Amino acid sequence: MVKTKVAVEGMMCGMCEAHVNDAVRNTFKVKSVSSDRNKKCTEIVSEDALDEAALRETIEKTGYTVGDITAEPYKKKGLFGKK
Repeated sequence: MVKTKVAVEGMMCGMCEAHVNDAVRNTFKVKSVSSDRNKKCTEIVSEDALDEAALRETIEKTGYTVGDITAEPYKKKGLFGKK
């Protein structure tokens, strides 16, 4: 699994976060997606790496500005944070 972090500028409220999350869910097969307007970040967990150009285009089509995109291996933590 892969955890992708996307810097997103322009989210101002919970609806903005939902708008970005819905766009990602509707375009890519993901396990989870979560946006945080205060951290200006969207985190996505997926089985495989996402196409960064397509991800950037998907989010920018919603009216937000995409900055850095980073991806790292993701390991699901067990109960109480244990692996």
